[in-house]
Amino acid sequence: MSALRRTHTSSYSPSSSSPKSSWIHLRSLLIVASSPVPDRGSLRSPWSRRKRKHPLARHQWSNFFTSDGKLRDGGIKFLKKARIVGIDPSIRPEVWPFLLGVYDLRSSKAERNVVRAHRRKVYEKLRRRCWQLLNPGDDKLNEMDSPRVCESVCSSVRESLSIGQESSFSGTLDHVGHEETGTPGHVIVEENENSGITCADVDADADDTESSYSESSSDEEPSSTLMSPALRLSEADPKLAKIASSIGEIPKDSQRAENFTTWQRIMRLDAVRANDEWKIYNPSQVNVSRGKAIKFATCIGLKDYEHLEPCRIYHAARLVAILEAYALYDPEIGYCQGMSDLLSPVLAVVEEDHEAFWCFVGFMRKARHNFRLDEVGIRRQLSIVSKIIKSKDAHLYRHLEKLQAEDCFFVYRMVVIIFRRELTFEQTLCLWEVMWADQAAIRAGIGKSIWGRIRLRAPPTDDLLLYAIAASVLQRRKLIIEKYSSMDEILRECNSMAGQLDIWKLLGDAHDLVVSLHDKIE
Repeated sequence: MSALRRTHTSSYSPSSSSPKSSWIHLRSLLIVASSPVPDRGSLRSPWSRRKRKHPLARHQWSNFFTSDGKLRDGGIKFLKKARIVGIDPSIRPEVWPFLLGVYDLRSSKAERNVVRAHRRKVYEKLRRRCWQLLNPGDDKLNEMDSPRVCESVCSSVRESLSIGQESSFSGTLDHVGHEETGTPGHVIVEENENSGITCADVDADADDTESSYSESSSDEEPSSTLMSPALRLSEADPKLAKIASSIGEIPKDSQRAENFTTWQRIMRLDAVRANDEWKIYNPSQVNVSRGKAIKFATCIGLKDYEHLEPCRIYHAARLVAILEAYALYDPEIGYCQGMSDLLSPVLAVVEEDHEAFWCFVGFMRKARHNFRLDEVGIRRQLSIVSKIIKSKDAHLYRHLEKLQAEDCFFVYRMVVIIFRRELTFEQTLCLWEVMWADQAAIRAGIGKSIWGRIRLRAPPTDDLLLYAIAASVLQRRKLIIEKYSSMDEILRECNSMAGQLDIWKLLGDAHDLVVSLHDKIE
């Protein structure tokens, strides 16, 4: 349009007799007439480099709270800040539980203390049940037996987290957490005489878990095979009471134990193979003694770790401990490869295992459909990426059609593990925090009108990840169109993006897509 302005102004040749003021006036009219009508797509991204500022610092974080520990204005300004500039690493352990729905944005300090103490107990009981399944012959469970030792080594119960020493940012009422965040907050696990918890108790928790996922799974197609009546999921929500037909009904306790044993074997292999990118983010875990690391690994039943340094042994044991607890907490999903990739950054940031567990539960509230055996959730997301590309760039989409790649299967890995292997560790945390801030805004009921009043034109969306994935493909449109003649070649290109992406440019491009296509796509 600027070229158009230059053409108009240069083609006009005022006569020498025309007053200078007339020329100036006419030029201004031409410029105004040729100026574009502002549209939503021309708005500058909140992640543009010019607007990048220092991440949310501790003093700013503290100022967001009232005297009774509540976030001011329901957390709106906090979410705006976290979304645009990110979070300083020093306060991530305190901020992440709010972004992930562990703590309600409207909760007070006292309310958060209550739920933190309760959820710590739930995690401890899940760990005791994991011990039982790992050691089925050990029925002498009392205060001096291994489960209590294991919990101590897991660091899920620490003196610094006693009720009298809680921080200012530590929890929310159970019923508030459930209703507002969708994260199960009122889970009550009854203790058995011997076992700590029973499978029936875990099933009861799964009912609450499944009902909390209704928002993220509401568009999935129901399967013809329902879960076992023991889970009572068909009564809670028929859409969620399903699994792939290859599994059939959820088995009784004996077969459940067999499934859990399979999960345990796979997660231990994945944990030992986990990389050590997290080391610079957790100095205390890096300096763990070999004796403590081996003690923890032995308690968890970890093997084949002799080649690892102590910090990696300890990290692997933490991965196993929390993944096992989650497999019991959400038995429909259990454990699938890739979940350890999502948990590892959480463990690098959150040192307390019970806090890390509930953060992972909050994370998986949206990500769990990535690991469903029927892959309905994955197909839905790939379909959205395809729609974004088709709406934004018809030429690229037609080329993908010729290659039979319009289903965008080549971004499968990006979707499943949320860009974890395409970004550096720090870039991953930045992207996830922006994504979580969007999701937290939606949970808190912050709609478009409120978002507009705080000058963030792109509305919050549950699918920011998908817009970012589409943006990464569109950034390579010329290469794909001119050089690639098969989906395999595009797949190799997407899998080789590691270290090549500019996270803030990616978010800026994703912002433009959200602004221009959000209403059409969603």
